[in-house]
Amino acid sequence: QVQLVESGGGLVQTGGSLRLSCAASGHTFSTYAMGWFRQAPGKEREFVACISWGGGSTYYADSVKGRFTISRDNAKNTVYLQMNSLKPEDTAVYYCAAGRSRYCIALLKEYDYWGQGTQVTVSS
Repeated sequence: QVQLVESGGGLVQTGGSLRLSCAASGHTFSTYAMGWFRQAPGKEREFVACISWGGGSTYYADSVKGRFTISRDNAKNTVYLQMNSLKPEDTAVYYCAAGRSRYCIALLKEYDYWGQGTQVTVSS
């Protein structure tokens, strides 16, 4: 069992930055790939970024590539999402998730454990 708690969301102006954190419980954190997803009002949850178990491989949605960076610190059981050059269309609830495998997969169904989400609002 893995429990995930996100933090770092908030209100920011267009062009600003935020760093989300996701703290995981459980000693097996380093064996999971981790992902960030987001869900805007009235829309389906969508993939944002993922990182492999050791941090050596990452993958991003086209909409955030070049602006967002995912990283992890296995010693701290934490995964991060650095978000730069934020746009109003980035407004959503952001969720972190632990994957079924060690490797980065951009499919929502491949993630078994989810956090409660943190709200990110980008004003224009």
